[in-house]
Amino acid sequence: MKICKTIRVLRSTLERTGSPRVFVPTMGALHEGHEALIRHARTLAGKNGCVVVSIFVNPTQFGPNEDFSKYPRTFRADTAKCRAAGADVIFAPSPEEIYRPDASVYVDEIRLALPLCGQSRPGHFRGVCTVVAKLFNIVVPDTAVFGEKDWQQLAIIRRMVRDLDFPVKIVGHPIVREKNGLAKSSRNAYLTPSQRIVAAGIYDALREAARCEQTPTRIVALARKLIETLPWTRIDYIEARDAETLEPLTNRRRKGRLLAAVHFAKVRLIDNIALPRVAGSF
Repeated sequence: MKICKTIRVLRSTLERTGSPRVFVPTMGALHEGHEALIRHARTLAGKNGCVVVSIFVNPTQFGPNEDFSKYPRTFRADTAKCRAAGADVIFAPSPEEIYRPDASVYVDEIRLALPLCGQSRPGHFRGVCTVVAKLFNIVVPDTAVFGEKDWQQLAIIRRMVRDLDFPVKIVGHPIVREKNGLAKSSRNAYLTPSQRIVAAGIYDALREAARCEQTPTRIVALARKLIETLPWTRIDYIEARDAETLEPLTNRRRKGRLLAAVHFAKVRLIDNIALPRVAGSF
């Protein structure tokens, strides 16, 4: 496995690798969820293809009061996990390698990025779209694999690829969870063992609400009621949205997604669950 820290070295390295080229962008602090993405990328690439993993804590997607400086950085452990999961190349640039001092061009999605996390974190998705677009231009993958835990991000990246005609297939991978249901996240490292147990109640609430063949409004109300009973919890949002367009879900005729962001202890956790179509008029 090759570790590249500059664009020049990465491009030179990739000239000598096979195809297809499958890319997994990460911010490091890798856990079992990331490892599942890399293993899936390995399957997609086959024996002759190349799996590229980026490890880059992207400063442009953090707000002024967010945890950029404290975000966990575990590069040595990350490289071992990448190797074990089947990566061929790690791209680990510095911020200076990715962003020139006088950079003045950004990628801004202006519809799907407005609600949900976009409302709570202004500018976040501009940073995400910009860095992913740059990484696509640097790595030039055939396929890129993203986790479904960040469902809004996944939808936005798909829209960006569609609208800007990137020749990249976007593959979503199901959420990887702890045994108790808590969605795997690098920020789970901030939680105590007892907090992790209680935080699993977020998924339990979403799952119980999603089981109901009720209107989206009633489903959201039930999920909110259940999550509000959890200690250390302050709800950012709980919403039912169209799975593709992220428009508010007004009926069950289309595939939906029940999405939540919850401030739990000192951590902001996100999770989501599918709302399948239901026959009938509601």
